[in-house]
Amino acid sequence: MPAEWERHHATWIGWPHNASDWPGRLGPIPWVYAEIVRKLTPGEIVRVLVNSAAHQRKARSVLERAGVDGGRVEFFRFPTDRGWTRDFGPLFVRRTGGGPRPDVAIARFRFNAWAKYPDWKKDDRIPERVAARLELPLVPARVGGARREVVLEGGSIDVNGRGSLLTTEQCLLDPTVQVRNPGLSRSELEAVLREYLGATNVLWLGAGIAGDDTHGHVDDVCRFLNPGTVVLCRETDPQDVNYRPLAENRERLEGMRLEDGSKIEVVDLPMPAPLYFAGQRLPASYANFYIANAAVLVPTFNDPNDRAALGVLAELIKDRPVVGIHAVDLVWGLGTLHCLTQQEPALHAAGL
Repeated sequence: MPAEWERHHATWIGWPHNASDWPGRLGPIPWVYAEIVRKLTPGEIVRVLVNSAAHQRKARSVLERAGVDGGRVEFFRFPTDRGWTRDFGPLFVRRTGGGPRPDVAIARFRFNAWAKYPDWKKDDRIPERVAARLELPLVPARVGGARREVVLEGGSIDVNGRGSLLTTEQCLLDPTVQVRNPGLSRSELEAVLREYLGATNVLWLGAGIAGDDTHGHVDDVCRFLNPGTVVLCRETDPQDVNYRPLAENRERLEGMRLEDGSKIEVVDLPMPAPLYFAGQRLPASYANFYIANAAVLVPTFNDPNDRAALGVLAELIKDRPVVGIHAVDLVWGLGTLHCLTQQEPALHAAGL
């Protein structure tokens, strides 16, 4: 699986439609999506999943009014249950040997709505539908030689494109809460990640952040910025529920090594002040950024730490601008920018 900063051919998103994801707040969400697409299209195609012709017309109208270049947007009428494309969308992998133009395929993991919600069957079909439309190989991820397929969401992992993969024990190994793969051991999961994503070095953090509906996705906690550097969220208030688990994750990273045996450079990323909806803590995190060809899109929360987080990322990423996207409305849906995007790699560095 290529690193996110490697060249993309396209970004996939699922146009929002499920009102239960943003209770009472769905109205502004398409306009936030339009701003995201507007920032993506200068550097790559955006491929949009829509439920129907009417859904497509609504999306196209919003995008046109937002000034998006329609020639850089492609629509796919593949119905979805929700819009969190990072988790159910196709996980593209690339084979670099065997010829001058590497092959691209889709590693077919299953999706079951974070082992929490009943409506997931449309989302689960997306990888196979994309593979059929793009005429790409679809490789079902199975346990060893068994017929059992593996559940995995894209937000539960982050890779450096060299063999190292970040994830959390809370998400993939908890035996009682939101259990994706009952009875599957750590070693069995590592073997699956190695075989289907090329992850030779799995880095296990502990827990995710408070309010995370997925029970521990790593893309709200810690992310690779280059093959040897990660940003890790840090909470400075000892009374905050996130303080201890984030400090523990730092301790773990300090003892870990990359695939080549070298130390990981760990850079602090601040946390915004807590946000709540109806008494529920929301998973507001600057780590849910998305690295696109033309920009790094970072969620912002009308918080004093917005500027600090953008500054940290801009210091570390020099080859494309770091852009803030207002995400106070988005995070009411319990996810932001990384959760709703999925990259499709280019066949080689210069594009297709």
